[in-house]
Amino acid sequence: MAHRYHHLPSLTVFTALEVFEAAARHLSLEIAASELNVTSGEISRQIKVIEDDLDVPLFVRTGTGVVLTSAGKNLYTELASICSKTSDVVTTIKRGGRCRVSRLPPPMRSPGSG
Repeated sequence: MAHRYHHLPSLTVFTALEVFEAAARHLSLEIAASELNVTSGEISRQIKVIEDDLDVPLFVRTGTGVVLTSAGKNLYTELASICSKTSDVVTTIKRGGRCRVSRLPPPMRSPGSG
């Protein structure tokens, strides 16, 4: 069966995206670490997982902190948008509201099935 989202990262990298988002939002590994209740070393390790998977740096480390590379800016912009939309949907659901319904494509069938 073909995997529809084959370009998404592994779950390990997917989990590390939360770490990246916090570090990018704050432009600080230390503040991200404090927010997520982990060490700044763990933040660095998680970001390295993503950078290794993408084979591109996401931050440039400076003497006083970090700045996003163009790839990092692109990734952060998309993550921030996804997180914002997801938060809006969750809030709507919790308040008992209805979300806009979109028609999803039917599941892909493997050759020979059906």
